[in-house]
Amino acid sequence: MSADAIARPDFFSRERTVASPAFNRWLVPPAALAIHLCIGMAYGFSVFWLPLSRIIGGAQPKECPETLGFFATLVATDCDWKISWLGWTFTLFFVLLGSSAAVFGHWLETAGPRKAGLAAAFCWCGGLLISALGVYLHQIALLWIGSGVIGGVGLGLGYISPVSTLIKWFPDRRGMATGLAIMGFGGGAMIGAPLADRLMGFYATPASPGVWQTFVTLAAIYFVFMVAGALGYRVPREGWAPAGYTPPLSAANAMVTHRHVHLDTAWKTPQFWLLWGVLCLNVSAGIGVLGMASPMLQEVFGGRLIGLDIGFDALSGEQKKQIAAIAAGFTGLLSLCNIGGRIGWASASDRFGRKATYAIFFVLGFLLYASVPFAAQSGAVVVFVLVFAVIITMYGGGFATIPAYLADIFGTHHVGAIHGRLLTAWSTAGVLGPVLVNYIREYQLAHGVAREAAYNQTMYVLAGLLLAGLVCDLLVRPVAEKYYMSDEEVAAQKKISVAEVEKEEDETHADFEDFVEEASETSDAATVVADPPAAQPARGAWLLLLLAWTAVGAPLAWGVWMTLQKALKLLQ
Repeated sequence: MSADAIARPDFFSRERTVASPAFNRWLVPPAALAIHLCIGMAYGFSVFWLPLSRIIGGAQPKECPETLGFFATLVATDCDWKISWLGWTFTLFFVLLGSSAAVFGHWLETAGPRKAGLAAAFCWCGGLLISALGVYLHQIALLWIGSGVIGGVGLGLGYISPVSTLIKWFPDRRGMATGLAIMGFGGGAMIGAPLADRLMGFYATPASPGVWQTFVTLAAIYFVFMVAGALGYRVPREGWAPAGYTPPLSAANAMVTHRHVHLDTAWKTPQFWLLWGVLCLNVSAGIGVLGMASPMLQEVFGGRLIGLDIGFDALSGEQKKQIAAIAAGFTGLLSLCNIGGRIGWASASDRFGRKATYAIFFVLGFLLYASVPFAAQSGAVVVFVLVFAVIITMYGGGFATIPAYLADIFGTHHVGAIHGRLLTAWSTAGVLGPVLVNYIREYQLAHGVAREAAYNQTMYVLAGLLLAGLVCDLLVRPVAEKYYMSDEEVAAQKKISVAEVEKEEDETHADFEDFVEEASETSDAATVVADPPAAQPARGAWLLLLLAWTAVGAPLAWGVWMTLQKALKLLQ
């Protein structure tokens, strides 16, 4: 393709992402991973809270005067931010992720994954730059607006950008394909958190913890990866199917449709709201535990983590540091289980079916949550850890399996936009889960319950949520006939018609002919190969595939290794 072709305004349009016949579909998952591994750093933002809470005071936070009003406190530059204020950034992340995915999901389907991926890069990385300015000027509102709001929009666009594309490239392995990409969101913090920690150590001075410089550096690194991922997206040609793939007959599995439901109709169906409940209840149970994993392990087992038969409150400051390091290993292990569950359970759902996979999540999850108080009471640390390790695999697996579930029920034509609207369930769960865990714990402590038993009632409540989720899952049935689009409606909405594809190929062929003509005029060569590039196998295709997977696999492997080192402390 000539430089003039690339410079045309429609270079970023969906039509220009149509893959050539020689394109290897396995290049799409690393493109998706390149974006998800970057935006997944949202899970690791807590690494900044302590440094940001003592920018002014240095070793100890300098609290604002109690006489200072609320708004005056927010703009004050001579006292430190509270960690509870900083935590609002985390809340904004996931509220904006769900809401922006719902709002922009339909636009993504028409604009294509390339535009959505680039928009995500500008929002996420631009938000980091605004946050860096907020830290530099010591204005927390800029942190909230930058990373929380603008970055949250980038999270939503980046999260859903590969969903419908991957499902269309892998009709034979829907669960595995979406699991590969969404695995990256779970693994982003494993790379970003230790990287941010090292960058802050590099930039730190006696006058600065190095946070704003770290934000700027991360923004630059992430922008390169996210733009490369967005430009790497391709959509399959109309009517494309993997070699040797034959769509299963509808009668073979009534829960998998080969027809399509329109976005504006899907959310009016009972199936949409049942699946909304399935995702919300599964995530509420898991995210509440994930957010409290470290303090929960420390408070439940206390000195038993280091061989002492004393409770958490009786530990010395040095002993609390020792068990905090062990709890960090627990958190790291859960992170590994989170990403492992995303690819493992999603792939398993291709064999079991989505409905059966979620039924396993809810039944097994109910039994595991109900067993936690007994494991804690018996002092069986290993059993306690293993129970939560399995629970978190199902938490991650729920995220990765839901896009394939939606494609099974509603078809693939609007699945990205439908998935975007369904992610409002995540936004709801992001508030519901932590509130349940935190407030029930505080209520228990306020009424004299021992610290090591303060989570028992919470586990039973979360088990109850999973029973409700099981009911929602069991009630899911195939969509009624009246909700499906007719073949004529589907054809009318196709943004990439056969004629448009042929037009695109004609433009590519014309670009190549211009290249041949120019080469003929400037070269002494007697002949020039006259076939357009799209018609020939891509040279170095396997090398490109290797490079693409290495680019995302190497950082992910480093993050896994760093996390394993922390997790090993749990077993020592």
